[in-house]
Amino acid sequence: MFARLREDIACILERDPAARSRWEVLTCYPGLHALVLHRRAHWFWRHGLRWLARFTSHIGRFLTGIEIHPGATIGRRVFIDHGMGVVIGETAEIGDGCTIYQGVTLGGTSLSKGAKRHPTLGRDVIVGANSQVLGGFTVGDGARIGSSAVVVKPVPPGATAVGNPARIIQHDAEAAREAAAAKMGFSAYGVTQGDDPVSQAMKGLIDNASGHEHQIALLWAAIEKLSARARELPAGDCVPQDANTTETFDAERLNRLVK
Repeated sequence: MFARLREDIACILERDPAARSRWEVLTCYPGLHALVLHRRAHWFWRHGLRWLARFTSHIGRFLTGIEIHPGATIGRRVFIDHGMGVVIGETAEIGDGCTIYQGVTLGGTSLSKGAKRHPTLGRDVIVGANSQVLGGFTVGDGARIGSSAVVVKPVPPGATAVGNPARIIQHDAEAAREAAAAKMGFSAYGVTQGDDPVSQAMKGLIDNASGHEHQIALLWAAIEKLSARARELPAGDCVPQDANTTETFDAERLNRLVK
């Protein structure tokens, strides 16, 4: 029990820059309190003490504002950040290392008793604030659900789902954009994908800058090859000394422009 609690506190300190000490996390984080109470309620549920399980869950909801059905299965190192308004249904399953923000619903779309009505989250899934994941499907390992998304169908591992109804962002395009953003010294906290015009504009700028640099590098490389083939000039004489023949970002200059 105490080993699991220490593990929970450690994962919060790792993922939340506002957390300053173990004591602060232990006493002031409702997401941690909700999970501790849920483990007791889940134990009651599995041992047939259904009313006691529901009552323990009810106390947890009253104290934290987080409603977790005692039948839900929650893995290790799960972090419910802020937590107010989170609802997790009876047949929901949450894998190890997941992060869930405030206002999230892991709900169902069926009234059939005994059926798998609520979603399954794989390992290391991030579910953004106020998003709704509804149905008995699976969200794959490492997937991200954007803020205020409404997800009603499976999400592949590593993918990002945004919008209402949610759509899947192309894996390769998103990975390339994140890599380009990292080179520029820009990286969004959490999940920023979606229909926000500022977010869309930043994506366009990143894609545009990356594409231009790639094309310029290809042009200089072609000129360098042509000058080497021309016997009238020594190799490389047509290429200026300051030409960038490889793709690099001047992060400091770009950061100054952003500021």
